[in-house]
Amino acid sequence: MTRTLRFSLWPGPGNSWAETLDLCRHAEASGWDGAWYADHFMPNAEDVSGPTNECFTTLAGLAAAVPRIRLGSLVAGNTYRHPAVLAKMAAGIDNISGGRMVLGLGAGWQENEHAAYGIAFHTVGGRLRRLEEACQVVRGLFDHGRLSFEGRYYRLQGAPLEPKPVQQPLPLLVGGGGEQITLRIAARYANEWNVWGTPDLLRQKIAVLERHCAEAGRDPREIRRSANALLILTDDEALIERTRATGRPLIAGSVGMVQETLAMYLEAGVDEVIIPDFNLGRGERRREQLDRFIHEAAAPFR
Repeated sequence: MTRTLRFSLWPGPGNSWAETLDLCRHAEASGWDGAWYADHFMPNAEDVSGPTNECFTTLAGLAAAVPRIRLGSLVAGNTYRHPAVLAKMAAGIDNISGGRMVLGLGAGWQENEHAAYGIAFHTVGGRLRRLEEACQVVRGLFDHGRLSFEGRYYRLQGAPLEPKPVQQPLPLLVGGGGEQITLRIAARYANEWNVWGTPDLLRQKIAVLERHCAEAGRDPREIRRSANALLILTDDEALIERTRATGRPLIAGSVGMVQETLAMYLEAGVDEVIIPDFNLGRGERRREQLDRFIHEAAAPFR
């Protein structure tokens, strides 16, 4: 069977709700497979003015208003909510959407919003240990009638989760590329895994993920793999180099060059490519880039 790629859009949280809704409706109508949303309360910058929409209220709105594409958090900061509350929220959105929610979960990293909102910002190790327990809590609530759990950080006593998600299972995505701990957590608990990266980096990380799966006695084919990269469809080499200087992975160039990069992602073992709109401008300029990508560059991989 020939493998294909999924293609999903990642609208920035600085877009207004009206922009986000319009963008996701357009993505659905033009054939995209999904839409992801970041979980942040403010920009990671000195200037924190301007809107930053909350992730799960936005996803709930999209679940009711956009009827086909998959929807997910990319990714929820585990430090921001008790995992039992987060599981309840995700199950609710899955019911609103008719079974299209993906709960993306990560350890949390943006220190300025922890400080601004009075949320404890633990060490890297402390955040990762909490993430592993949170995955156990979320999986347990999704999969069992009631859950009692006695962990180092979280404790539940006969906790219910009703209604259950429509999907069985509701996919849990673990985000991050840490090879010793994060990928081990993904190998044990995740249905999907995500990281920013080039095809070469994805190839390396997937090999590590598969080793962790072998140690856990799990078939690595059970875990879908997705990669995030900025998009520039252009022949302007100067623009490509300026964007590359941001340090973000980049899918860039003519339609043919973009297709060569997508083929490398597919060969590396990636199942889904996620395109942020962060660098695409607004209005017709953004829509034109997204339409050219999905109708021309992505067409052979669908």
